[in-house]
Amino acid sequence: MVPASGEETGKRIAVVALRGVISSAEPGQVNETALDDLLAELKQAREDRSVGAVLLRIDSPGGEVTASDILYREVLKTRAVKPVVVSMDSVAASGGYYVACAGSHIFAHETSITASIGVIMQSVNYQNLLGKVGVEVNTFKSGAFKDMLNGARELTEAEREYVQGLIDQSYGRFVGIVATERHLEESALRAGVADGRIVSGVDALREKLVDEIGGFDEALEKARELAKAPGAAAIRYSAPMAFGRLVRLLSEAPAKGGKVQVELGGKLSSNLQSGRLYFLSPVLAP
Repeated sequence: MVPASGEETGKRIAVVALRGVISSAEPGQVNETALDDLLAELKQAREDRSVGAVLLRIDSPGGEVTASDILYREVLKTRAVKPVVVSMDSVAASGGYYVACAGSHIFAHETSITASIGVIMQSVNYQNLLGKVGVEVNTFKSGAFKDMLNGARELTEAEREYVQGLIDQSYGRFVGIVATERHLEESALRAGVADGRIVSGVDALREKLVDEIGGFDEALEKARELAKAPGAAAIRYSAPMAFGRLVRLLSEAPAKGGKVQVELGGKLSSNLQSGRLYFLSPVLAP
């Protein structure tokens, strides 16, 4: 018996793209944030009966811990209903890899940069600079930790230990998810590749962080296979341009010699903010 084609089964493959830094601060095209837009795309693909599988394309160095975890959970929800095949582009590191772990099957290019399993938080200390210009900061606080990460003074040892505890807690969740999803020993991960390093797609395959080497075409074929819909068409959900967003773009345009640039992609990008926890590879962040 000849298997039915994708058109005959009525099944399609929904392509969802995660690009840029994962952040809850970037305005969305339809919803309040770009993160919400992505969540809506995944929900629509999950509930669309004509969609047999989801192909999640990732090109991201990671981002905020909570935003990454929210996306991971949404991909898990989708995987519980239908297959989710992950296709890594140039970068799927840290939070990008965290999200990828929720996929049913992970592809990476040989030259993809991935892993960077770790957590980072940074703050700037400008105490010496203030001293040079004769500025002194007076702080009134209700508790010992209320002005933690205050750049106008040195961190206390107690503060360093507390912040490191937060880092270790988020790191433990990250490593635990990788161990569970990839069927690896957590102790081996901690002693090896889960030390924050970035790796190529080839090395990721050797470390069992991904399932196969391949690009978008190979990932699409795998999605068709898992959906049992050979020849199924790949589709993208497109968001209508909201009138309010168009007005905002026009109002923000320079008065003379300027141009209006309208982004219609699912890009997530944001400046890193002091005091926030990130699943992020700093050397890869824009």
